[in-house]
Amino acid sequence: MVGLKALLFDLDGTLAETEELHREAFNRAFAHFGLPLYWDQDTYARLLWTTGGKERLKRALEETPGAPRLTWEEVAEVHRYKTGVYLELLRTYGVALRPGVRRLLAEAQEAGVKLVLATTTSPENAEAFLEGTGLKGRFSLVLAGDVVARKKPDPGIYLLAREALGLAPGEGVVVEDSRNGLLAGLEAGFPVLVTPSLYTLDQDFREAQALLPHLGDRDNPAPVLQGPRAGERVVVDLDYVKEVQAWWST
Repeated sequence: MVGLKALLFDLDGTLAETEELHREAFNRAFAHFGLPLYWDQDTYARLLWTTGGKERLKRALEETPGAPRLTWEEVAEVHRYKTGVYLELLRTYGVALRPGVRRLLAEAQEAGVKLVLATTTSPENAEAFLEGTGLKGRFSLVLAGDVVARKKPDPGIYLLAREALGLAPGEGVVVEDSRNGLLAGLEAGFPVLVTPSLYTLDQDFREAQALLPHLGDRDNPAPVLQGPRAGERVVVDLDYVKEVQAWWST
């Protein structure tokens, strides 16, 4: 079996439940620009199938009768305003990491396993999140926003990480919360461990090498829904990640 050289994490929904802050920021931006849009939770869950905030907004405008057809530059302007609102919400309210995230990151860093953040959110959002949660400096590589031309489920961002770190297929494990992220990780040649978020609970993860509601902690182990030790409760540590890696290679 190949050795474990890297753990590659998505951000929104995977490291923390940030999507409600994003949804609120979008709605405030719509009101500011006078756009005939309001995203409730059901609408936002549907739109999350489109990765990337600008791409999501463009799709929503195209689907909404009577909505203006903004140019890409105008969409980007609305999105820049939304990003400013999101950053203010993040500074004001903060966000808690999901169970087990801080522990697993610390364990991996101590063991010399490279940590990668691979997210479709903007670099500004990613930097503010890492600063606000005390994770700045944890990741060897941060890939965010438009660093690749096409976003998940396209594998580009994970292929870029592979190239940057010189990883062979299977030498890293991806941690994701969405089907788009799952497909991107698999296509890039990585086994994928999925911990669905509030907005992705109903998505299809049948191809995942492991499926758990969260990463677990010593006092709160996670039930394994799919993958190694299915039916048991585990704390996802590096040993379990290596089991996921081995599960993928068999």
